[in-house]
Amino acid sequence: MRDTRESRLLLVLLIAVAFALITVDIRGGQDSPVDGARRAAATVFGPIENGVSSAVDPVGDAVSAVRDSGERHDRLAVLEKENAALKAKLGSDDRNRSRLTQLDKMLKVAGEGQYGIKGAQVIAIGAAQSFSWTVTIDIGANDGIKRDMTVLNGNGLVGRVTTVGPDTATVLLANDPDFTVGTRMEGNDELGFASGEGDGPLRVELLNGKAEVQKGDRLVTFGSQADKPFVPGVPVGVVSRVDPSGGGLTRTLYVTPYVNFTKLDIVGVVVEAPKKDPRDTVLPAKSKPTPTPTVTVTVTPSANAPVDGQQQQ
Repeated sequence: MRDTRESRLLLVLLIAVAFALITVDIRGGQDSPVDGARRAAATVFGPIENGVSSAVDPVGDAVSAVRDSGERHDRLAVLEKENAALKAKLGSDDRNRSRLTQLDKMLKVAGEGQYGIKGAQVIAIGAAQSFSWTVTIDIGANDGIKRDMTVLNGNGLVGRVTTVGPDTATVLLANDPDFTVGTRMEGNDELGFASGEGDGPLRVELLNGKAEVQKGDRLVTFGSQADKPFVPGVPVGVVSRVDPSGGGLTRTLYVTPYVNFTKLDIVGVVVEAPKKDPRDTVLPAKSKPTPTPTVTVTVTPSANAPVDGQQQQ
């Protein structure tokens, strides 16, 4: 367009109209007459913004890829396929590599236990003044999350959902003093109840006071009625100390949890329980002791060594 008097007048008119619309919009607040146009613009540009966000944060996009795994039928095959896709999506920097490892382990746990999960990221920790061990995750009621759902990660039991908002939820961690979960020991199936002890190991009271237990034995969740708040088979921890049996009705153990509660990032909320109790199949493979090398020394006699029964001249 040439710089003519008419074009300059048109430009001035357009600027005046723009200022008038801005003024009307500000004064109108939520009842602004241009609110409909704003929503239409959001509809058009929203997918573009989400695309840019995914490019900037590939890990967030990867986590969202597993949020609907609980709604699919062949979970194991789907999880394996998604796992391969996640590796391609994530970047190569150290933080993304660490989070990729967490996602990989969590997907394997979900596949082995046949748990339907929704992936989430820890976005906040509980207030210190509340004297409780809690974290906030970035999914909520809008994602199908409900109170009393099991939360796990690639290592084992993280906790249970206690409070649910539209887009976030609060998780009570398994080491909180108010936390209790039913447990079952690997192999002998001894039942008990584990309670949180804060920074220390979990305290487990076995129902059988004469149960044979030793350091290194492992425990999983026993499961709750209707699978809430706990599904069965989630790894809990390893026995680190056994109190002497005093002939009581119960026996006390101390268990080192598999999960490090001070290093939580990627977690999964179990939205669909397994159709069959996985028993001990989700437990990590036991490490084999390193064999002690033996050294064999062979002595070769010299040519001048005396023969048996003879003395050297």
